[in-house]
Amino acid sequence: MRQAWRVSDVRAAEQELMATLPEGALMQRAAAGLTRRCVLLLDDSGGVYGARVLLLVGSGDNGGDTLYAGAALARRGAQVRALLIKPDRVHLAALSALRQAGGFTVGELPERADLVLDGIVGIGASGGLREPAITLVAGLAGLRGRDGERPPVVAVDVPSGIAVDTGDVPGEAVTADVTVTFGCLKPAHVVGAAAARCGQIELIDIGLGPVLRGDPALRVPDAGDIAEWWPQTSPFSDKYSRGVVGIATGSATYPGAAILSVGGALAGPTGMIRYAGSADQDVVRAHPSVVAVGKVADAGRVQAWVCGSGLGTGDESRTALRSVLATSVPVVLDADAITMLVDGRHAEDLRRRDAPLVITPHDGEFQRLAGEAPGPDRVGAACKLAAWINGVVLLKGDRTIVATPAGEVWVNSTGSSVLATAGSGDVLAGLLGSLLAGGLAPDRAAIAAAYVHGLAGRRAAEGGPVTSPHVADALRPVLADLLA
Repeated sequence: MRQAWRVSDVRAAEQELMATLPEGALMQRAAAGLTRRCVLLLDDSGGVYGARVLLLVGSGDNGGDTLYAGAALARRGAQVRALLIKPDRVHLAALSALRQAGGFTVGELPERADLVLDGIVGIGASGGLREPAITLVAGLAGLRGRDGERPPVVAVDVPSGIAVDTGDVPGEAVTADVTVTFGCLKPAHVVGAAAARCGQIELIDIGLGPVLRGDPALRVPDAGDIAEWWPQTSPFSDKYSRGVVGIATGSATYPGAAILSVGGALAGPTGMIRYAGSADQDVVRAHPSVVAVGKVADAGRVQAWVCGSGLGTGDESRTALRSVLATSVPVVLDADAITMLVDGRHAEDLRRRDAPLVITPHDGEFQRLAGEAPGPDRVGAACKLAAWINGVVLLKGDRTIVATPAGEVWVNSTGSSVLATAGSGDVLAGLLGSLLAGGLAPDRAAIAAAYVHGLAGRRAAEGGPVTSPHVADALRPVLADLLA
């Protein structure tokens, strides 16, 4: 599992660590790691010796890291040129090191470069880029390297111009091919529009781990975490002990939503699915193993419910929602079920619940329910809504966010734009409900479902344009690989 930390926590850890080290040691550690990554990039395009390296250098420690790395590359034979954004605020010791190593400063962008280091601003900056940085960054597109292609851009710690704690991109910003970050991940590396600006991320250990205090801002699970959490069968398992999930989705008008959500649930760990709704005959034809009835009240005992996808918002739909909310088992609310919460008619149903609740809004549903769009701070918005509903919020997106009422946040790293297709969320809701019925805690169930759903989208895309049935079909082979 990876973790991302807020700027204030990183700064506090840096101060504590620097108090135990010789002056400048922490910067030298960062510069050494940055240099190693730059050497690898240059080796891929002809080697370090003679390579033209351009440093975009701002003030403070970020600029210092960049200059020291440039000095190390110059000592290896690279032609290093530094363009100082604010010459009166440059890190003087690092600039002296660059010059002693044979590097030079320049006043404008060169015509050619084989590698660009973005050291304009670091984690302490706020807002987008300002002039003259805006013009300089725009000019990078015109540079060409020795292979005739645009040179790779390496961001030092974070791409300049992004909002580090939220992942927002409030204005002009650098788009990096590689981001070399120091000590720990920051939220912008894993969430929001900024994450797409980071390119490949390489984390350099500079010794911060032991002195990072408190809880991380974000947690990012990996395949090993998901495989460890996934409910497993035992020699004594039966269809009931594996969990029974109830699905109250779809309708005679939208039977596909029922079929897709059941399809998602069938790929999960539970041993039995009970469907309740007016699409019961369609569901049984598509999935003969499902026990289907017309109403939630007739479904029998389950360990979790999924409600909402394609259900509609009429009186019968509201009755189904009330019946689901009246149970004492975990509930997933998706799509139409979320819409029915907006007018407050189910507020008392929610207040009476003491069992886990997970909602799965996309941005439009989030705005209708919360009264405002997620905005630039998607993590903060998800946490606020989770506290308000006293449930887990799975806020869909390229980097899906899972927030708990206690403020713990998970981010999914497997998302893809291929999942932006009708019915994909229905599949996700069904898989999530199956994990809840299998006994997984709500936050882990939500992030595990998002993780596997994202992998299924990627697997489905290997065969061409993706539809939601393709995503549902890809769940099993993805899980087979994950759990092998």
